[in-house]
This record gives sequence, C-alpha cells and structure tokens, in this order.
Amino acid sequence: MPKLYLSKSRYCALWQCPKLAWLLKYKPEEQMVSPDVQARFDAGNEVGHLAMGLFGDFVEVTSFKDGRLDLSRMIEKTREEMGKGTPVICEASFSFDGLFCAVDILKKEDGGWAIYEVKSSTHANKDVYAADAAYQKYVLTHCGVNVVGTYVVVLNGDYVFDGELDLGELFRITDVSAAVEAESREIEHVLALGEKYLLSNEEPAIDLSEACSHPYACAYWEYCTRNLPKPNVFDLYRMDFETKIRYYLAGAVSFREVWDFNTVTNRKQIMQMDCALHDRGDYIDREGIRDFLSKLSYPLYFLDFETVQYAVPRYVGTKPYQQIPFQYSLHYLEREGGELFRREFLAEAGTDPRRAIAERLCADIPMDVCVTAYNKSFECGRIRELAELYPDLAEHLLNIRDNIVDLIDPFQSGFYYNRAMGGSFSIKSVLPALFPDEPSLDYHNLEDIHNGTEAMSAFPAMERMTPDERERTRQNLLKYCELDTYAMVKVWEKLKEAAR
Repeated sequence: MPKLYLSKSRYCALWQCPKLAWLLKYKPEEQMVSPDVQARFDAGNEVGHLAMGLFGDFVEVTSFKDGRLDLSRMIEKTREEMGKGTPVICEASFSFDGLFCAVDILKKEDGGWAIYEVKSSTHANKDVYAADAAYQKYVLTHCGVNVVGTYVVVLNGDYVFDGELDLGELFRITDVSAAVEAESREIEHVLALGEKYLLSNEEPAIDLSEACSHPYACAYWEYCTRNLPKPNVFDLYRMDFETKIRYYLAGAVSFREVWDFNTVTNRKQIMQMDCALHDRGDYIDREGIRDFLSKLSYPLYFLDFETVQYAVPRYVGTKPYQQIPFQYSLHYLEREGGELFRREFLAEAGTDPRRAIAERLCADIPMDVCVTAYNKSFECGRIRELAELYPDLAEHLLNIRDNIVDLIDPFQSGFYYNRAMGGSFSIKSVLPALFPDEPSLDYHNLEDIHNGTEAMSAFPAMERMTPDERERTRQNLLKYCELDTYAMVKVWEKLKEAAR
C-alpha cells in the first residue's frame, strides 16, 4: 500500500475537509485564490519572519536546493542544533512515517521543547490552530522529542506602535495545551481519512455541508459548486450560511426550488428571487428614491477612500491591521446642472499619509456641504480616526463626517433593484447592473488595479519599484479611485432619472 505523505498545512486541510485536501493534491490548478486571501498569505510570511526574534537569538534551519525547500537538509540541521542545545530553532523540521512538519519556533525549556505556532491573526482561539499544533506534537513525539508545551503566537490587536517595535508587546502568546490534548485524540482518525481519500485518485463524493461555513475563503468553492444552477440558494442576500445549507440539504437549491418552499420572509430576498424568476425588469420605488434624493443638496460632493492595512504597524500610533487612508477621489458639482469637477489625493509611497490626507480633505471639502459616500460607515470611520489624531483639524473633519449621506441606501432599502445586481448592493454589482453597456464604467478595463484589495497591495509595493514602475502604478491608482467616485456620480444620475 502506498505511504501517506502529509505536511502540517495538508494535515490541516484534511482536518477541515478531506475533499479540500484531495483537491489540493490532485487538482491544484482548480484553486481560485482571491486577492484578499493572497494578501493574508503575504502578511503571514512577514509576521512569521518577524516572530523568529521573539525570544532573542535564534537559528533558522530553512534550506534550499535547486530553488526548492531541501527538507532532508532541514531535518538534519534541526537534529544538529538540538544536539548542540541551541535554545531557539526556527522552522525546526521533523519527519515520521511520511508525516512532515516544520515548527515555526521550537524553544528549549523545562527539560524538553515547546512548540510555538505563529499566526498572522489577532485571535488565538481557533480550532484549526489547535489541530495544527496537535499534529506537530504528534510528529515530534514520535521522533523522540519531549514536547513540554504547545503555544499559539498571534498579533496583539491592542498594541500601539510608538516608533520602536517591541516584539514582546506586538505578539500575544496563548497556551493551547488543553485544546491540543483534545485534538490529539482525533489525530489517528484524521490520518485514517487521509489513507482513505488521499491514496486514491478518485475524487471524494463529499457534499457541501456546514463545514463549508466560510465558502468565500475556500479556494475550491467555485469548483465544488460548479454544477449548481445559477443563481442558487447560496446567492441569496444576507441569508446566513447555516440557513442556506438547510435549504440545500432539503433539496431547495435553485431559486425556483427555494421559492416553492414558500418559507422565505425577508422582503429583499423575495424581491431578488422574484426578479430572477419572473424577469420583472427594473423594480423602482419612485417615492422612496425621491425621499432619498431630498436629503442631498448643492454643492454636492462624492468621496471615496483607499486604505492600506499593515499586519505589523509602521506608523506611530497605529495598531496591527489598522485601516490607514492613503488616497481619495472627489467629484463635485457646485450647483444643479453645473460642471463636474474633480480633485484627488495620493500619498507618496513610504510616508505616513495621515496628516497630509487630513489637511487636503479639509482644503478640498468646505464645511457644511453635502457629501456622499458609498457604504459611508467606512469613510466615516476613517475621518473620525483622523479627527481623533489631529485635534486642530477635528472640527472640520467631523463636520465633513456628519454631513455624509450614504449612496447605498436606496439600493439596500429596496427602492431600486434589477436581477443583474444578483442580490448584492456593492458599487461593483450595482454599476454594471445599471450600465451594462458602458466600457468606461467597467472596472475590468482598468490596468493592473481593478479593486480595493489590489489598490491596498499596490501602495506599499511602490516603495520597492523603479521610478518608471512607480509612476505607472501611481497613475493606475489614480484612475481606479477616480472611477469609484465617477461611478457614484453616474449612479446618482440614474437615481434622479428613475425618480422622474
């Protein structure tokens, strides 16, 4: 019988879903890794490297051969360093009967060795983290290592950077021994699943279940749902996943099947299904739209921010993953029927953008004017944070915040809907639904930067670019953010047209 080979990441995939582990082995090309997930991977690498210094001096045993990890050499070097009594070994590597793991931090203590598993999250109490550490303890124990402790190291979400990075404060260490003990009792069962599924080239017949509770974080969600009718129950607006799975397992998969159950009571979900099933065209509540438009006045401003999140804070006074605004676009009209003007701000790469963006915002938006944003809680939150940071600008900034009207409201309120929105009221869904044949409003026609995640990644990357690359990226960032506020203008115009 062939041998089961597992790394700790493959074991965790098997623990979460045997089909996921099988697909990673046999159909890696079917993965769809979103920009958000890729950004988390990148943050994990940065955090992992930084955490190596958590306990002072260390030896890292990572080795390469022909551009690939040399696992045999890593195992050999680990054995050598442990023999010398090296107190902290990073990426300490072990193999037992085809099971391999590289321990993020292996620390000598209390007559044995402690495992420290590093995560780029700010939350330590996740079951999969305990399963990860339990697998490592299992491998090390079978290699003759006395494991005296298992810990998860995460970022401290309350840590405030004061200009000098304090690793002891940046990271939070949680003893997960009790959870690891519980998970250890499941290891043989999980390994048996591995032998059952991973040693066969036949795809497991495992259906969707509550185990898929984070479908958009799974790289195989699109693959596993490829044969479902479109649209389906998983597309329903703001229905929790547990309820969707109950419908699915009861045989209500398509909108028609869910509709026939006659148990959905949410008005927007009913409207979503009704428009899809009966081709109602545009649903328009003119009175509702008119009531919304009456809240707007001239001069009228359209505002959108772009932000960056650093897992490891870089600017004084910031925390891990804090949203830092580095760019905005602003379209505005001074009077009805007047010319459409635009202003913009984009910080210089490598600089703390907060003071500059706050000052420019106050210069570009007068007090007591009507401002619109799409899903305004985001812009309002960033403006409030800037006001707290700069008291001398607070009055002006808070005045801007208090005069923001949310352009998403008429859509979320159900005043305007058509089937092309697909149950989503984000600007990326509403815009093509309202303007399906206008290339100038299609984000896919932009160069390099097509969404907020790509913008968030591009800004810090500019620091490492050549001058030509940096200028190209700068222009692409400006074009992307410009489209966000121009899209808001076009949506507002469509609402005015609908109200007539």
